Amino acid sequence: MEKVFASIITIGDELLIGQVIDTNSAWIAQELNKAGILVKNRVAVGDVWDDIWNALDTESKKASIVLITGGLGPTADDITKPLLCQYFGGKMIMDEATLAHVTDIFERILKRPMIERNRKQAEVPDVCKVLKNERGTAPGMLFEKDGVIFIAMPGVPHEMKWIMTAHVIPLIEKRFSTGFIRHRTLLTAGIGESFLAEMIQDIETALPSHIKLAYLPNYGMVRLRLSGTGTDASVLQKEIDIYFQQLLQRTEKYLVTDDDIPMELVVGKLLKERKQTMTTAESCTGGYIAHLITKHDGSSAYYQGSIISYANEIKERLLSVPHEVLETQGAVSEETVKVMAETARATMQTDYALAVSGIMGPRGGTEQKPVGMVWVAAASAEKTVTQLFQFRFDRSRNTELTAINALNLLRQLILGKL
Repeated sequence: MEKVFASIITIGDELLIGQVIDTNSAWIAQELNKAGILVKNRVAVGDVWDDIWNALDTESKKASIVLITGGLGPTADDITKPLLCQYFGGKMIMDEATLAHVTDIFERILKRPMIERNRKQAEVPDVCKVLKNERGTAPGMLFEKDGVIFIAMPGVPHEMKWIMTAHVIPLIEKRFSTGFIRHRTLLTAGIGESFLAEMIQDIETALPSHIKLAYLPNYGMVRLRLSGTGTDASVLQKEIDIYFQQLLQRTEKYLVTDDDIPMELVVGKLLKERKQTMTTAESCTGGYIAHLITKHDGSSAYYQGSIISYANEIKERLLSVPHEVLETQGAVSEETVKVMAETARATMQTDYALAVSGIMGPRGGTEQKPVGMVWVAAASAEKTVTQLFQFRFDRSRNTELTAINALNLLRQLILGKL
């Protein structure tokens, strides 16, 4: 089996100053991994000629494939295309197929005149193979030098993904005999990473050299991922499945799911299987739980909606939380979230409801109720369960932790574990 390494270079000042989060390299790495390509390095550079040039030199010494995103646009700061032309010793020419594509976009779809700056999108180095971009105006470009493949793609995520899917992955699979990489992942909750490692130590020790076990803690939970490499996909999958079943049996008490999906989909699958529905009543998370649920296609089958009761007046008026409870116990209390959940379920006429109220920070905490304190309630027609959490991070992280742990509480209620 041939080991093939790739490097990913993302270009743009906006990446270095944090104005834009680099999601491109993470997505590309995942797709390469599926194709059996090992990512050697991920590098972000600014819109600086020498920095890009040096990155190309450095990464091409480490990898057989160098993937580049960004800097292919029509403005002055987009220097990737002229740089690549010079780097590979070419000259700029007009690619007629790309020009026709760009013209069609402006005249037929956008119904706008095409200026000279837009025409330049169709200019490419004469030493490259053009990769058509069906999702935009800047084409992808493939170069080769000293046995290394270089592929430049737009930085716009949906355009990059199209070129990767339509051109890059098929090319890689045809060009290299990479073998196969297979993964299986399970998610646990209620047990720490070190205790989990002790529990499954003998299984991990017995793994053959081509199968690895990774511990991936997040949100107070731990994912276990088995990864294997081999030349026969079916044989490798069967081998991984054997060890995965051992992990499932050993971690049964703490198992959340044996699928590599987020918590909101775990809950969604349970509800869909049972033909049941849910709603949310959110205070401190401000609709974040609703966002997690509804970002997935098909969530309307089980999710009815949310009441975002950030202000106490809304808790009273829409969720029937008694004024005296808010006065004596406070918005962040077990009594408040119980009423929120029960009222939301009755109002929305759903099988389940989830309610949260807490202090996300950085201000608002007291000695009795510090930042990160969150009450959660999950309600069904038969019972309401509550849980108190004390998180210790910044506002964004506390919000994420609240949402995932609240959904896990609901999962346990649905399964009758509470």
